[in-house]
Amino acid sequence: MLERFHRENPGVGIFVRSSTRTFQDQRKIWNDKWDGTVLVNGVNLRKSIADPGKRAREILRYSSMPGTSRHHWGTDVDFNSLANSYFGKGKGKVIFDWLCAHGAEYGFCRPYTEGRQSGYNEEKWHWSYSPAAKIFLADWNKFVSGKAGTDAGAQFHGAREAWPLASLYVNSINEDCR
Repeated sequence: MLERFHRENPGVGIFVRSSTRTFQDQRKIWNDKWDGTVLVNGVNLRKSIADPGKRAREILRYSSMPGTSRHHWGTDVDFNSLANSYFGKGKGKVIFDWLCAHGAEYGFCRPYTEGRQSGYNEEKWHWSYSPAAKIFLADWNKFVSGKAGTDAGAQFHGAREAWPLASLYVNSINEDCR
């Protein structure tokens, strides 16, 4: 897929910015945002949002809680930039338009599209290899969904408040990725 993109778009660089993440990787991302070590949109959430449920929902706008990230499955990649605006103009738009036109030919779909009723915000950078991801999604729903307070749900900051939302966020995806 990337070879074809480069052939058809010389001078436009496309690269994988992020791919597989372990539970520990995702826990660090989550906990750092929860604790205020990493700012979210320039804001220390620990200082600005005292209510744990509201803090969890703020993090969930763009970050998965540990045990729920599609990146755990090894099926999902983030291309070039983690800003939707990048894909609205210039080389970013070339990349996004090409992936929208040709990604499905290679088995890729975009799970976090605009217009879904719930779940994560739109992520133009996030693409999923659907033949494998669909299997993992079914397995996640069979084995993990609804097990609040166990395993993954007990191993990160704010888990008690966040974990009940896990199934909603994991399953609120574009129908092409189901």
